[in-house]
Formats: sequence, structure tokens, C-alpha cells
Amino acid sequence: MDIAVIGTGYVGLVTGAGLADFGNDVICVDIDVKKIEALRRGEIPIYEPGLGKLVSKNVEEKRLSFTTDLQTAIRGARAIFIAVGTPPKADGSADLRYVEEVARSIAKEMNGPKLIVTKSTVPIGTGRLIEKILKESGTPHKGSVVSNPEFLREGLAIEDFMKPDRVVIGASDPEAAALMKEIYAPLHSLETPFVVTNVESSELIKYASNGFLATKITFINEIAQVCEKVGANVHDVAVGMGLDSRIGPKFLQAGPGFGGSCFPKDTSAMADISKKYGYEFQIMEAVLRVNDDIKQRMVTKIIEAGGGSVKGKTIAILGLAFKPETDDMRDSPTIPIIKGLQKAGASVRAFDPQAVENSKSIFENVTYCVDAYQAAEGADILVIATEWNEFRALNLGRIRKALRQPVVVDLRNVYDPQRMKSEGFNYTSVGRAS
Repeated sequence: MDIAVIGTGYVGLVTGAGLADFGNDVICVDIDVKKIEALRRGEIPIYEPGLGKLVSKNVEEKRLSFTTDLQTAIRGARAIFIAVGTPPKADGSADLRYVEEVARSIAKEMNGPKLIVTKSTVPIGTGRLIEKILKESGTPHKGSVVSNPEFLREGLAIEDFMKPDRVVIGASDPEAAALMKEIYAPLHSLETPFVVTNVESSELIKYASNGFLATKITFINEIAQVCEKVGANVHDVAVGMGLDSRIGPKFLQAGPGFGGSCFPKDTSAMADISKKYGYEFQIMEAVLRVNDDIKQRMVTKIIEAGGGSVKGKTIAILGLAFKPETDDMRDSPTIPIIKGLQKAGASVRAFDPQAVENSKSIFENVTYCVDAYQAAEGADILVIATEWNEFRALNLGRIRKALRQPVVVDLRNVYDPQRMKSEGFNYTSVGRAS
């Protein structure tokens, strides 16, 4: 099938490359000329393991191409995937201006029946909004609007697209649902479950899924606080919980709170959507509030590890991205942590394998280092903020010699407390006895 994917951000680029690998002819569209030129040269604008290889393979096999010509892309496509940004507004609601602009462009350029698919995470009612835009345009051509939310984990996006847990299709008519199944035909051989429903249910599935996972993370982070007060071990508690098949072990790792491009935005949007329909989603409101509190608690934890003050001290931060295997700094827990430490009078040295460049526009007066050991050199406290694999196997003897004081605050519980004590460190973690 001829497909146009509008938007070459994280979701759009992964979607375009994945659909091409399924055998479709895909053209990815963006208004950013420099980005399109870079993609044509084989340069990938984001860090995502395996994405570059997938893109180059399908470009070479002439199933994937890139353009800034929106008009030609719309006219040549049978299915059009909308994958533009829906950033949060100040009140937490999703900003739909880019989605609306694309919908108007599609309505203007329609030259036949089109399958219009929202891949962006959009509030409930967006599908109906697009239908309204098409109707008001006066186009004589049929536009079938479909919701097809993405469930991509950064760092594992290719695997998630090629072997998903499920494919959700919110269709306005049976023909649209059948066309979507044709687009995703290779997944039938993998016996991937297809959830076919109406547009509103599909739009809500995305928010409900991310809201639940954010709640699960926040719950275990609250449990970690209780563990510290009563002398329990949050790792053991999480294992004991996760072995219950009704709960499961995933997203039960205590840490500095959730971040990234999805959970903060989607939980805020879920709470806002509920308010607009006259309902206060109390759990979502609490999750957002507690997640912010947790990040501030991490600042307090680091200050306490420094003897009650970090004024004039140097803090080494290992990890800047919100999770490993990505360069994404959006809503990373390290942002309020670093800014909180600076406000308390500390100097910050930092290293991340991928996110340094993206962080430079966020922080002021941070010294960036080439590796963990340079970051530790002369620091009073070492903080493990993101659990990159290379931070799991540090030369602890070398780290101890590099530090001015042997103080380590492990916000991801990467190391064993007894081992760190035997290595001579004053070690602090989350939800575990020092």
C-alpha cells in the first residue's frame, strides 16, 4: 500500500521505517528541510538502537523515501499517518494545532478516498475533530479516520513496532479496519492480537495504558519511601509483589520518578481530559503530584548524603537522559535534580553516553565530562541517575580514588549496599538500608 507518514520525529520515523519493512511503499514528510536532507544522506536525527539500520535497508530497497512536499505525498498515498507532535500546554492539555494543520492540508489535497490514521497520542475526540475538518472543507472524497496509537518504548522501539504486544485499531467503518489489517499483514503470522474498536476507545486505550504504568511506577516509589522508614528492602518487596500474576514484575523498579516524552505528558492529558468531561481523575492527579515530590526527595537524599549541605561541593552526575538507550531529555528526572542541587550551592559535573548535546540547552554552568571517571575526579558525591549498562560495571577502586569523598548516591539501585560498604563507600540508595 502507498503510505504517507507526516512527521519524522521519534514516532513518525520509527513508524515509517517499520511500515516500509512490512512491505508497504512509504514516504515520510516533514517541513524541516535540514532534517529531510539529513535523512536522505542516511543520518538519523535521534538515537534509537537499530533504527539507522532499518531506515537504510528500506531506503536501499526503495520502499522508504523522504520529502518536504506535503501536497505530492498526500495525493500519492492511500493511507496517511499523522505523526506530528502534540506537546503539552501550560494547563496539561495536549496542543493539537499541528494535528489540525495536517488535517486541513489533507482535506485540501484529497484526490480520492483516503485512510487518515492518527499515530500521534491525541485526546479523546480528536478523530471526530478530524472528521469535522474534512466535512467542513467540502471535499467530495471519502476520508476514513482511524486511531492507531503507538506503544513504543524508547531504546526498544524497533522491537516494539515489529513484534508488538497488540495492535489497537479504532475505526469509523469496517472498510477502514480491513485496510489497517492489510497494512499490518505481516503481524498476523506472528499471531499478534488485534484490538478493533471505535475511535474513542482506541484513543483512550493509549492514555489508560500510560496512566496505569505511571501509577505503577509511582506506587513502588512511594513504597520505597516506606521501606526506608521501616527498614524494609524495596527490591525484595517488588519481587514479592511481582511474582503475583495479577501484578507482574515490570515497572516495579524504585527510582527518581518517571520522565520522558510519554508518561508526564499523557498523565497530565488524562487528568485534563477527565476535567473537561466533568470528572476529577483523582488517581492521575495524585500520580502527577507524587512524581514531582519524588524528584525533590532525591535532591534532599543527595544533600543528606553530603552531611546536610552541598554548598560549595562538587556533585558528579552519571546519566542525564530519562532512561538508558536514548538521548531523550524530555522531562528527565535529572532536570529538577541538577537544578535543585545548583540552587543549594553545588557545582555539577555530568556524563551521559548519548544525551550530553541535548542537555546543553537545558542546564547552565554544568561541566560535561568524557566518561564516568572524569566526572568523578575531585567530586564530593557521585550520583547514579540513569542506569546505563556501563554504569553497572564501574571500576569501583578507580572511582573511589577519583572522588574527594567516597560518597555514592545510587538513585537506580544499580549496586549492592553490602558490596559498596566493603569497597569503602558511604553508599545511599532508594528504598534500601545503607
